[in-house]
Amino acid sequence: MTTGYLWFKALHIVFVAAWFAGLFYLPRIFVNLAQVAAGSHAERERLLLMARKLYRFASGLMLVAIALGLVLWLGYGVGRGQGWMHAKLALVVATIVYHDLCRRLLNGFEHGARRRSDRWYRVFNEVSVLLFAATVVLVVVKPF
Repeated sequence: MTTGYLWFKALHIVFVAAWFAGLFYLPRIFVNLAQVAAGSHAERERLLLMARKLYRFASGLMLVAIALGLVLWLGYGVGRGQGWMHAKLALVVATIVYHDLCRRLLNGFEHGARRRSDRWYRVFNEVSVLLFAATVVLVVVKPF
């Protein structure tokens, strides 16, 4: 293993973990937004500002994590032709879809749409944990 490979791998892990941290917390803000009383304009605006900033920050982390992952996969051949990598790539796509769904939900809150309960957002919040856990298991255990 070259030093370059190890640096890319370490940075990839850091950026993936940071991206997921954003995905863990953003839906929690949605839970709070769903609970805001109708007349609490200041609280709603504060939570929306937090959500917008977190979404933008997490989006940047996602782009760097994906770029570093591509360097490892295409540049160093990590997991090429192996089943666990195919499954991991499917989870990466699912995580990108989840990230985009967060954007759509945020847009709904910004436009005053409150279609779901705080309980729904609590369950939605757990999806990112499952995606993260499954991804880590695939990368570490390489079950197939």
